[in-house]
Amino acid sequence: MRFRLLKKNVLVLLAVSSFVGAVLFSTRVLFYSDTENSGPGHVLPTKQGMHPSENVKFNLESLTELTQFVYTGNYKQSVYNADKFPAEPELVLVVQVHNRPEYLSLLIKSLEKAAEVHNFLVIFSHDYFTEQINAIVQGITFCKVQQIYFPFSTQLHPSDFPGQNPQDCPRDIPKDKALKIGCLNAEHPDSYGHYREAFITQTKHHWWWKLHFVWERVHAMQGYNGFVIFLEEDNYILPDFFNFYKSMVEFRKNSCPDCDMLALGNHNSLTDFTKLSNKVLTSGWMSTKHNIGMAISKEVYYKLMGCNNEFCTYDDYNWDWTLQHLSGTCIPKPLKVLVAQGSRVLHTGDCGLHQKENCRPEWAAQRVDENLQMAKHGLFPQSLVLDGADAVEHKAHMKNGGWGDVRDHSLCNNYANRL
Repeated sequence: MRFRLLKKNVLVLLAVSSFVGAVLFSTRVLFYSDTENSGPGHVLPTKQGMHPSENVKFNLESLTELTQFVYTGNYKQSVYNADKFPAEPELVLVVQVHNRPEYLSLLIKSLEKAAEVHNFLVIFSHDYFTEQINAIVQGITFCKVQQIYFPFSTQLHPSDFPGQNPQDCPRDIPKDKALKIGCLNAEHPDSYGHYREAFITQTKHHWWWKLHFVWERVHAMQGYNGFVIFLEEDNYILPDFFNFYKSMVEFRKNSCPDCDMLALGNHNSLTDFTKLSNKVLTSGWMSTKHNIGMAISKEVYYKLMGCNNEFCTYDDYNWDWTLQHLSGTCIPKPLKVLVAQGSRVLHTGDCGLHQKENCRPEWAAQRVDENLQMAKHGLFPQSLVLDGADAVEHKAHMKNGGWGDVRDHSLCNNYANRL
C-alpha cells in the first residue's frame, strides 16, 4: 500500500512537472507572425495606434483559435489610440477584468470623465474573453488603451488544469476517501481539508501573472517610472482621480518617503467626503482597507518578487490576504501605505466571486450618481493634510485556504521563472 501511494505521488509530481514544462514552452514559443493563421473569421491584432473601428475578432467556438488569439495579443501588444496620444503616459492604470460588462462600462464612463485622462495608459487584463467585452474596450477613444490576456484561464482550460479536470477530487470529499478513489489531487487538500476549485483559484493566479506581465513584458511600460494603479472592473474613479494621485506622489516625496504604496481608495462611504477630501493618513497595508485603487512602484514590485515562492505557496486563495501575510514576514519591514481619507475609487459591484444572483448594475449606476452629488464640492483640493498615522506592523490573520494544491503552487511560481 505504501509503495502504491509513493508511486501515485511520483505520478502527480511528474504531471505537475510536465504541465510546468508546457507552460514554459507555450509562453515562449506560441507567438505568430502577421500572416500566419489569418484564415476566415480570424482577425489578428494589428499595428500600434489602432483605431477603434478596427475591431479585433476571435472565434469563441474554437478553443484552438481563442488560445492563439490570446498568445498573439500578448505578443503583439497593440496600443489603441497611440497615434492620437503619442506622448509617454503620465499614469498607468491596470484593470483586472472577468465577465461583468455592465460594471466595466461604468468604469469606462468614469475614466472618460476624469480630468486629464488623455495622459493615461489603461491596460485591461482579461481572464474571460467575449466579443461584447472586447467591443466595450475597443470603443475607448479618450486615452491610450492596451489589452492583455491571462493565458491560463479556466475558459482556455475547461477540462484540464488549471481549469477543473473531471478527475480532480470533489471539494468536500474526505482525504481518506479521495485516496481510495484515486482522484488526481488526493494528496493535496488545503489547510481545512478541502480540494481546489478552479473558479476560486483563478483570481489569485490572474493577479500574480498580471503583476509580472505588466512590469516585465508590456512594451509601453518601458521607461515609465511612476506608480501603476490597480483597479478592478467594478470600480469607478472620481473626476479628480489624476489630480489627487499627483498630490499624493508629491506628498509622499516631501512628507512620507518611506511610504511603500498608495491607496487612492477606501471602502468607506462618501458621506463625509467634503470634510475628508484633502486628508491622508499612513498605515501598515491591510487587505480589508487598502486593496482598492492600490498604487505600486517598481521598487515594491521587486520586493514582492523576492517573495514569489511564499506568495505562491501560502494557503489563501485571496491575493490581498496573501499580500498582507507577506508584509512583515517574508518582507521584513511591513509595507507602509499612504491612504486617501476621501476615496477616489468607488466599489460598484454587487456581484462577484461568491455572489452570482440578483445582480443589479442599474442600481450601481444610481448609487454612483448619488455619490458624485455628495462628493462634487470636495473635489480637486489644493493640497493634502496628514490626518493620522496608524501603527505600521504585521497584522496576522487566519488564512482562508483554497490554495493547497501543488499544481497551483508550481504554476504560480513559474510566472516569474519564464520571464
